[in-house]
Amino acid sequence: MLADRLPTSSLLRWILLLSACALASLLLQLVHMPAGALIGPMAVSVIFGVMIGGLKLPRVLFKSGQGVIGLLIAQAMTLTVLSTIAESWPAMMLATVVTLVLSTVVGILLVRYGGLPGTTAAWGTTPGAAAAMVAMSEQANADPRIVATMQYVRVICVIMAGALVSHFLGVAETDHTTSHGMTWDLHGLLSLSVSIALIAVGIFICDRLLPAGALLGPMLLGTVVQVSGFIEIQLPLPLLEAAYACIGIYVGLRFDRQTVRSVMHAFKWMLMASMMLIGFCALSALMLVPMMHSDFLTLYLATSPGGLDSMTIIALDTHADVAIVAALQALRLFTVVLIGPSMARFIARFAREPSVHPH
Repeated sequence: MLADRLPTSSLLRWILLLSACALASLLLQLVHMPAGALIGPMAVSVIFGVMIGGLKLPRVLFKSGQGVIGLLIAQAMTLTVLSTIAESWPAMMLATVVTLVLSTVVGILLVRYGGLPGTTAAWGTTPGAAAAMVAMSEQANADPRIVATMQYVRVICVIMAGALVSHFLGVAETDHTTSHGMTWDLHGLLSLSVSIALIAVGIFICDRLLPAGALLGPMLLGTVVQVSGFIEIQLPLPLLEAAYACIGIYVGLRFDRQTVRSVMHAFKWMLMASMMLIGFCALSALMLVPMMHSDFLTLYLATSPGGLDSMTIIALDTHADVAIVAALQALRLFTVVLIGPSMARFIARFAREPSVHPH
């Protein structure tokens, strides 16, 4: 086996993984793939986790990466943007309901024909923060390993589809050097210090209080600072790319040989369910364009069940309306956390009864 031929030292394996991640990120950015700094490390980590394994990214790094993305969202928030979001709340609620209804339909089909336990499959198809869904599923006596695999299979499918849609729509990747340049004078260093403090405080306060609190905490604090004009938020490019990589590596390493083997019989159904949901969300985004007076790419990313952090990264890289994407994703996240248990119980009702063979 490949794992037996590699060094047993964790340090050497980390060096190998990080080197491969850096190379994949660089190659994807050279071909102007949106969110290449996220997708490259994620793809490499999936392969590494399944074929080699033995590594887990500390959760604190994943949360720190989310905190950076939260503060990055806050940079896009202005009074004009916030007023636009407030005026669009009926359409945003409709978009959230449509996405949840479509997810429920796909979930029912999966539990009916996918060959997975009803409760487990129901939690696996619930479109919310993957980590929150896994934790809640464990409390409901579902298999958290299968739920995690289903959630992250969907996340990866949605991220890849979102990046490809952006790429083939001809959307240029953001020039990071101009968007996130640092002024390394006293004012710039002070702004960077405040930005890092906002991330740390936001994570510390909100991580256990809110779903995806590690992202929402810095986003909310950063929005207050941004709108007040108290100080300019500064996030240098290396910090952003490190945050993208942490999120990608964390998601990728969630896949290991044992977990994949346990769901292999239903893997094609998971992929099919993910692709169906992506297609349905694309259609709903198309219908919402005239209602919300926004572009298709923004609404596609906003309605896609791929996670607040990853969809925001793609939105930032493709000049989509980050505020609309973040607002819709956050609204759906809170809604799912509130009604997730009821959704899962409803979907589980449609599971087939196990066939009984007479002895």
